[in-house]
Amino acid sequence: MNISKLHKLKEEGKKIVGITAYDYSTAKIIEQSGVDLILVGDSLAMVALGYRDTYVVGIDEMVVFTKAVAKGAPKSFIVGDMPFMSYNISIEQGLENAGKMIKAGASAIKIEGANNYLLTLVSRCVQSGIPVLAHLGFTPQFMNIIGGHKIQGKTYDATLNLLEWGTRLAEAGAFGLVLEMVPEESAKFITDNLPIPTIGIGAGRYCSGQILVSDDILGKYTDFTPKFARQYANLNNIIQNAVCNYAADVRSGSFPAENEVFNLSETEYNKLKEDKNFVN
Repeated sequence: MNISKLHKLKEEGKKIVGITAYDYSTAKIIEQSGVDLILVGDSLAMVALGYRDTYVVGIDEMVVFTKAVAKGAPKSFIVGDMPFMSYNISIEQGLENAGKMIKAGASAIKIEGANNYLLTLVSRCVQSGIPVLAHLGFTPQFMNIIGGHKIQGKTYDATLNLLEWGTRLAEAGAFGLVLEMVPEESAKFITDNLPIPTIGIGAGRYCSGQILVSDDILGKYTDFTPKFARQYANLNNIIQNAVCNYAADVRSGSFPAENEVFNLSETEYNKLKEDKNFVN
């Protein structure tokens, strides 16, 4: 997968499939499942590290997790989230940290929000060979400004504003746009009028593609489940049952079994039996 193929999927009306990953083993499974895009999201702050929001995760953590995912999914198109305040201080800071994500194994980076400064940053990244996936609608890194988890683009004017910034981001060089928590009708209008693919998360059925947090669809993260996150498995129960069964086997003495241990040779065992401290 690459940017040209993602654009071709939009042109042909074929849906783009995206999902998050944060570790080697999960990324390996996801790549084998044939998705189009893997996002190493800053949502790892909550689902992998246990924080309340995404603000606390930094570029160093994102680099570590991106390296793990890149090793697990070496053939995939991987987008690395730029975390809070890792690109907001200066163009130089943004370019440096974006470069760290690419060197860690990301194929592209994702940047939240839109303003004149970010347009310049997107342009400079693209000029430097760093593809950028933009992100509008509900932007978690601006949650304190927005006032919580609130749907964006709920009016005609707000929809036009999102489209205007999406268009400007595309002109700056962004290859795609994530639309999060936007009414379905607004997302369709934006998608129909943008030259680049839109990837929806809680933005209805008419985006160019969809992306969800892997821990949500697998039923692994249970602190909060968004309305738009369909659960395809319940790993929470599966893992709990497995651990409970393991604990019961240990306590009953049925684990480990005879075929799960290593043994001395008969000669060495006989020597051990002759030791005065041997307990039969």
